[in-house]
Amino acid sequence: MSPKKVRALFERLAAADPEPRSELEYGSPYQLLVAVILSAQATDKGVNRATRTLFPVAGTPQAMLALGEERLAAHVSSIGLYRAKAKHIIAMSRRLVEQHGGEVPATREALEGLPGVGRKTASVVLNTAFGQPVIAVDTHIFRVANRTGLAPGRNVGEVERRLMTVVPPEFRLHAHHWLILHGRYVCKARAPRCAQCLIRDLCAWPDKT
Repeated sequence: MSPKKVRALFERLAAADPEPRSELEYGSPYQLLVAVILSAQATDKGVNRATRTLFPVAGTPQAMLALGEERLAAHVSSIGLYRAKAKHIIAMSRRLVEQHGGEVPATREALEGLPGVGRKTASVVLNTAFGQPVIAVDTHIFRVANRTGLAPGRNVGEVERRLMTVVPPEFRLHAHHWLILHGRYVCKARAPRCAQCLIRDLCAWPDKT
């Protein structure tokens, strides 16, 4: 996709949704971090249902440790891989208390040093909680970037690097949310809504519906 088309793409997405927000519900960087860990291979709606009862009783690392792994697992049992995620969240919370004063760090190195936190999770927290212009690549963004020709790549690492190169600086802060929402609701995997797509004429995909 040419630089002119890339700019037009983001101008249209920005005009349609000037202040995009995560669909995960949270009240602090710690709660966002927990929600993102829970969201792996799960829907935001499913995570929100679980955290609406979890966060009132365990909304801080200290409270999460007091809750304990078994009771945490009971709260999130409707989410896939919930036992492994509960184990990670308890270990992550303990590391925050012991090494970071109970606060979520705002650097990639420190975030990725927490149990259960990989590059994508760290990027979401850095972007959403701390306003850093990084782009986390999930399955939706990977699909949109490849399908449209915006930033094609064979894996999420390649797509992330290309996005950080081609997305104009003024659009990088919100690019993650614009692309994930576009992939979630318009450029769907099985039934893309090409007729309703704001960027249909810019998209390079040959199989538009």
